Amino acid sequence: MCRKKMISSILMLVSVLGINAQQLNDTVKTNSALLDDVVVYSSRFAEKFKRVAQTIDVLKTREQLNYQPNTADALINSGKLFVQKSQQGGGSPVIRGFEASRILMVVDGVRMNNAIYRAGHLQNIITIDNMVLDRMEILYGPSSTLFGSDALGGVISLSTKDPILSTTHKTQFSGATTLRYSSAMQENRGNIQLNIGGQKWASFTSVSYGSFGDLVQGSNRSAAYPNFGKRNIYVERVGNIDMIIPNSNPNKQIGSGYKQVDITQKFLYQGSEKVQHILNLQFSNTNDIPRYDRLSEISGGVPVFSEWYYGPQLRNMAAYHLNVKEQSGFFKDIKITTSFQDIEESRMARRFQNSSKDFRWERIKVFGLNIDAKHYFGKHELHIGAESYSNYVKSTAERTNILTGAKSRITTRYSDGPTSMATHAIFAQHTFKISDRLTINDGLRFNLVQLNAQFVDTSVTRFPFTKVKQSNQSITGNLGIVYATKNNLRAAWVFSTGFRSPNVDDLAKVFDSRTGLVVVPNTNIKPEYTYNIEFNLNKYSNSFSYGAAVFYTAFENALVLDKYLFNGQDSIFYSGVKSAVFALQNKARARIYGLSLNASVKLVESLSFEGVINFTKGQFRDAVNGITPLDHVPPTYGRVSLKRQGPKWNADFWVLFNGWKRLAEYNLNGEDNLQYATPDGMPAWYTLNLRSSFQLKKQIQLQVALENILDTNYRYFASGISASGRNLSLSLRIAY
Repeated sequence: MCRKKMISSILMLVSVLGINAQQLNDTVKTNSALLDDVVVYSSRFAEKFKRVAQTIDVLKTREQLNYQPNTADALINSGKLFVQKSQQGGGSPVIRGFEASRILMVVDGVRMNNAIYRAGHLQNIITIDNMVLDRMEILYGPSSTLFGSDALGGVISLSTKDPILSTTHKTQFSGATTLRYSSAMQENRGNIQLNIGGQKWASFTSVSYGSFGDLVQGSNRSAAYPNFGKRNIYVERVGNIDMIIPNSNPNKQIGSGYKQVDITQKFLYQGSEKVQHILNLQFSNTNDIPRYDRLSEISGGVPVFSEWYYGPQLRNMAAYHLNVKEQSGFFKDIKITTSFQDIEESRMARRFQNSSKDFRWERIKVFGLNIDAKHYFGKHELHIGAESYSNYVKSTAERTNILTGAKSRITTRYSDGPTSMATHAIFAQHTFKISDRLTINDGLRFNLVQLNAQFVDTSVTRFPFTKVKQSNQSITGNLGIVYATKNNLRAAWVFSTGFRSPNVDDLAKVFDSRTGLVVVPNTNIKPEYTYNIEFNLNKYSNSFSYGAAVFYTAFENALVLDKYLFNGQDSIFYSGVKSAVFALQNKARARIYGLSLNASVKLVESLSFEGVINFTKGQFRDAVNGITPLDHVPPTYGRVSLKRQGPKWNADFWVLFNGWKRLAEYNLNGEDNLQYATPDGMPAWYTLNLRSSFQLKKQIQLQVALENILDTNYRYFASGISASGRNLSLSLRIAY
């Protein structure tokens, strides 16, 4: 009864939000924009959406991007993508049933995916500071023609803010300071931005620091699972002894807090209106990030691990962008990007009451070059491009006795000798504007991926090989037809192919996926391919907009984890535990299909309704088990909201929801993490949330949000940490 009264009160509050409003903010303008006004940039050149066949979502408002704890949470709260979490300091997006190394992340036109992007769950997206994001575009479906290997499920293209030139004859200074607080994780976060603009040059600087405490989950659990997710005990080191400590608040997920710093520095020089140079420097680093799912594992009534954490996750990027437009030669527009990335990752683990602590370090250096050029002739546009990325991986490891300091050898996570991976490609993307209503998109890409990995010390692993070498070639393509009417109705049919070549993580890794299961290299695996067909429909108007997309993807040569024999044995000892041997194998012909729906309705001048819902199913045929669920496929999920927009204050009441993921839909050998779910799977859930922002002065904005108002206890599918309970957040932005 209490919950029903609370819901009624909230709905009554929202129903009066439409009084005396006068204008809509950017969010509703975007959703109700006329078709000609919608522009996307993910192809590296600005394109009108009515000329693009692929389904694309755009996030670009401050509420969507900047007023969130991190970039992963920005995606979660949009309702457009599903995001898995193994720990608070993470977030692994899923696009149409594809995750991690099977989707591509791009920042400012530079590939983030590197040679050790794994097929499981990733946390790399949090190394992009959401405070500095200008826009985020989500491309659905295979995008390998423009982006190459890994873009099987789609692409997340992140664009950070650029420097702004002065609009007068004087140097102009502008900037903003943003402060955030959240109660559920004791978030304390700040960001300072400064833009210095001259007539021909400009500088943009952004510095962010965030401290996140242990996340408190919701207290209202289902009667069927009254203890689900409780953190009843944790481990502390007292003297030289691991002690089990009772948790005074089982909803507090001890061992989930972390800290992070992000710095972005850009310099722009524009000698003329047609030529622009940008130097783009990005730095992101964290302290140790606890792997909460592993720390919460219990066996025989005691924790499995005393320590399990990722070391500082360091990302350095330096990129130079040359943008040339309206030239007189064959190519009218040219973009060239050269980049260097230096990435460090590490893992540290120690079992309960064990003095041996394992350290594994990885360092990746990536050199990249992208060249894009556009030629216009009649009703045709031709986008020609070339791409080259070289990855160099160094993997080291050691075991330390924390009592004596003695060190010993253990297996490195990847090959311990010289290890490299290179991707090279050329492509052509063509647009034929047959008429104002009809457009054809078509393109081809040639991909070459080369990998070399050497195993120097095999005394511990006893591999039957000392090196892995592969060279894979592929031609991918796409064909799309777009029909757009004068009354802003757009319909498109798309056929596209995707390609992913095995990387170092696939071919040269040894790790324990979970306790009692070890994954070893299989040097015989081959590239994965997808063949996608899609129909999408969009209608835009000032009062009512909607969209729908239905897709079917055939997934060939899919790599799946399955039982394997290593040196003729089905189990080996790894980290002192007898573990069943598994390996990646091209065993599956999978199919993934789904439907997404969205709508935006302007109820009155100040009040609008928005909703999005996504359905995805995936399965493959196994020679032994027959039809088997494909891992990574999320349950039904989405978001509905009621928004009030006005010149001085805005409000948003929204519901996030996930459907059931039943036990029968889990892949037991893959990455669905049944061990972190209930015995029946992952229950359905919904949360009620309310946000309001106030323009206190022209340069001062305050946002107040109350999330998960009912303090619901819930967990995202495949995740090893429960989501936030009732959470009060405050964001203050001061512009100058």
